[in-house]
Amino acid sequence: MASASIRNPIMTIVHAAPTRIAAPSPHSSAALPSRRSALVAGLGLAATLCVPARFALAQTQPLVEVWKDPNCGCCKDWIDYLQRNGFRTKTNETGNNAVRARLGMPQQFGSCHTAVVGGYVIEGHVPAREIHRLLKDKPQALGLAVPGMPIGSPGMDGAVYGNRKDRYEVLLVARDGSSRVYQAY
Repeated sequence: MASASIRNPIMTIVHAAPTRIAAPSPHSSAALPSRRSALVAGLGLAATLCVPARFALAQTQPLVEVWKDPNCGCCKDWIDYLQRNGFRTKTNETGNNAVRARLGMPQQFGSCHTAVVGGYVIEGHVPAREIHRLLKDKPQALGLAVPGMPIGSPGMDGAVYGNRKDRYEVLLVARDGSSRVYQAY
């Protein structure tokens, strides 16, 4: 029944608490509620029931905490892209060099922003698909990196870049600093 409440909250109202409304007596001036008032009441209750479902959905989306320079537009575009692709975000506008070093991501994999999600370090313009895959597969690793700022990667794409798409690789970075190709684009 819980899945029905998410797909069709009005069905939940109908099935959750059936109410018997007696037909008015021919001698009574009481009338049944109008369709409009019943519909408005039902929709109000349905909206109330949907808020917890929407809140629960937001809580199941992984949180990506990002460190970036406050003036970097491509970082903001990457964060917006993550939000459109199933992630919640928290942004720290403090730069990322110190946090990258503190988290153990080798400088050779550096980019303009550093993030943490699910205990993994994410460096640079990593596609959401690979972050979801990382969180699902849970490999023994430090995290993922897209070194530099390749044109065509998320946040470095679109008309402002002439819709150009350069080849790049997402690297799986081990805790010892070694890496291997996780996905090529």
